[in-house]
Amino acid sequence: MQSRNLALALAAVGIAAASSLAAAEDIEILHLWTSGGESRAVNVLKQNVEKQGNVWKDFAVAGGGGAAAMTVLKTRVIAGTPPAAAWQRGPSIQDWAEQGALVDLDVVAKDWDKVLPPAIGKVEKYQGHYVAAPHWIHRVNWMWINKAALDKVGGKPPTTWPEFFALADKLKAAGYIPIAHGETSYQDRVLFEGVALSMGKDFYRKAVIELDPATLNSPKMVEVFDVMRKMQSYHDNGVQGRSWNLAAAMVIEGKAAILFMGDWAKGEFSSAKKEANKDYVCVPTPGTEGSYAFIADSFAFFKQKNANGPTKGQQELAAAIMSPAYQEQAALYKGAIPSRTDASLANFDDCAKKSSADLQAATKTDSLVPGVGQGASEAAVGAIHDVTSKFMTSSMDSKAAAAALAQAVKATK
Repeated sequence: MQSRNLALALAAVGIAAASSLAAAEDIEILHLWTSGGESRAVNVLKQNVEKQGNVWKDFAVAGGGGAAAMTVLKTRVIAGTPPAAAWQRGPSIQDWAEQGALVDLDVVAKDWDKVLPPAIGKVEKYQGHYVAAPHWIHRVNWMWINKAALDKVGGKPPTTWPEFFALADKLKAAGYIPIAHGETSYQDRVLFEGVALSMGKDFYRKAVIELDPATLNSPKMVEVFDVMRKMQSYHDNGVQGRSWNLAAAMVIEGKAAILFMGDWAKGEFSSAKKEANKDYVCVPTPGTEGSYAFIADSFAFFKQKNANGPTKGQQELAAAIMSPAYQEQAALYKGAIPSRTDASLANFDDCAKKSSADLQAATKTDSLVPGVGQGASEAAVGAIHDVTSKFMTSSMDSKAAAAALAQAVKATK
């Protein structure tokens, strides 16, 4: 009898172990977050996945802007071996869903409409069903200034381009590299969209979201390229190929004074133990106060082989992404603000609180606009990348650049 009981007990243990193993999943996640602040944010999610008993399979593809990651993703989907979840933004989420590649998350998204801003929830859905989960909201049109450099020249944050260039001259005379930049297509595009927004939200919408041909090849677009060319004269000689986080490090270390980058750059400042309004100042790009260009980093969930709907692991991953605790901690590390409207900002700094307040104000005044990577098609983003990069690495004049931009965008339609 004792041996029989022991056999039954061992069998029960075996069944429980097998059940536990069956419940655990390998969750492969494709993303592009490899810099300091980004890695810390990703690690929070990894820990949550592992606490659920699943195995995190990291599939990081470095490269600002995500072009390299998307190339890899397409290859995997075509091969029939997509990851469980992959980094996505804007129209690409709907594109993948239209191709039948994404899985419906409604089983875990029952209350998401109540906690997400309508503009954010809209891009996570396809035909009314959630197919992606947002991590955080970024503001693109930010300018980061080393406070010691600003104080040394007795300057104040500029709100117009004339004020900006006057400050840049003072910083240059004081021995600073006025603008930290890296000549990559991604950074050139971020610079472009900030300057374009400074020409007015209506111009911005017509030009880079609606892709209106007349607006793209207009005197005001020529002015956008004129400002970019003048800004280029305040770069150093080491810009070629420099990544955005290395440009951020130049401002953090006091070698350069100003960085134009979305608020993901704040993750780098936080990793370096720098504090807002003490070590650096965050203000909107000159001419864009009151406007808010946003991007929402999300994971789209891909259909898995032999699975009817989202797997248990995918459901648990989606729930972890949308948990208030993850949203708050990850946004702190990433330099963003939580995508959930009910998440606490008690532990966030002045930059994040201003970002949140400005987001709410811009929503009320119809000044909330998607960043280029959020609102334009992949093909259009590529066209903008190509033209702005060519402009910044050649002697092309501004009028020719505007004409080239209009032509390049037209070719994508």
